[in-house]
Amino acid sequence: MKKLFIAALAIALPALCPAASLTVTAVNPLAFARPSQTIELTRQQLAPLDEKDLTKIHVKDSTGKELIVQAVDVDYDAYETPDIVIFQSDFGPNETKSFTVRAGKRQKYKPSDYKAYGRFVRERFDDFAWENDLIAHRTFGKALETWKGEPLTSSAIDIWSKLTPRLIINEWYMMGDAFYHTMTDNGGDDYTSGPSRGDGGNGLWAGDKLWLSKNFVMSRELANGPIRVMFELDYDPFDVNGNTMAETMRVTLDAGSQMDHYHVTFKPQGAAGGLTAAVGLKKVKGDEPDFDVAAGALAIWEPMEKKRGMQGVAVIVDPKTFVKEAQDKLNHLLVIKASPDDSADYWAGFAWDKAGKITSAEAWKQYVHRFAQGVESPIETSVSTNP
Repeated sequence: MKKLFIAALAIALPALCPAASLTVTAVNPLAFARPSQTIELTRQQLAPLDEKDLTKIHVKDSTGKELIVQAVDVDYDAYETPDIVIFQSDFGPNETKSFTVRAGKRQKYKPSDYKAYGRFVRERFDDFAWENDLIAHRTFGKALETWKGEPLTSSAIDIWSKLTPRLIINEWYMMGDAFYHTMTDNGGDDYTSGPSRGDGGNGLWAGDKLWLSKNFVMSRELANGPIRVMFELDYDPFDVNGNTMAETMRVTLDAGSQMDHYHVTFKPQGAAGGLTAAVGLKKVKGDEPDFDVAAGALAIWEPMEKKRGMQGVAVIVDPKTFVKEAQDKLNHLLVIKASPDDSADYWAGFAWDKAGKITSAEAWKQYVHRFAQGVESPIETSVSTNP
């Protein structure tokens, strides 16, 4: 009997003991190169390591190089407990890569590791600003509505053009409006969003008209680098063709991406349903809109203000939700059906030719088209346990 017990225990022990490591196999299913791809691993996938603290997860590539890993709390629960870990890698056309994942000491980062960052800027009339190594944005808080100097009521997404991979929004705010409104070797603010949708602002479409929220009233930082910045903005209830609607917008920007991901949740304050949303790009004299209906991608190549080169702006929506193209006085718009839970997902972003990465209308159109393909065909991952 004792021998039988020992034999049974020996069989059970491997199942009870944590795995020493995991192997992650990642496949690019598309026939073109995809740099700076973010790979997400869920708590469930990491469970064999038996490590509850996801800030202690480490990843190495096939050469043994340690990669930067970020733990992210995606559901913003009461305990701010991370739900996933993310890391990045470059992929060639149809390339397969493998990574080794282990538990170890808590992650520690150097300032130079950070390629994504954002914050609420109380000192600048409640802006919220965010950036990665390629692009920067801001949007406007409640205090700007009543600023005596230059009041603005707008939920637009503003563009800040960068010429450096450094994180610089803090530096620009420290130097003040007069500094970042003057183009320097690092870039600057050379875009006037005003009351338009800017670069990917949203609204609701009803009665053949765009209905808009005012400036955001509350913000929450959910993740703040080194790979991903993610935050939420709340908007007070606003009128939508006789109905009252509130809104929460979640924004995610990863390192190495020209495009932000927006997840918007509309909140009817009474009877509503079957909502139709709209996402916009500000109209600019001389712009060249190009809409790929199959990809759900609107790409525009347009002159910068003050004749400082050209820039591309774009919006990508799920083609299955697409309703129609539309325009108003200020915006090019894509009208989309909201989900049954009154939410909408889309991507929006930009590129400046002076930054040297994307320098022509064709290059921008190709980037946007391939990004849309990537949204439909993300990097495919599988996880296996190592003894």
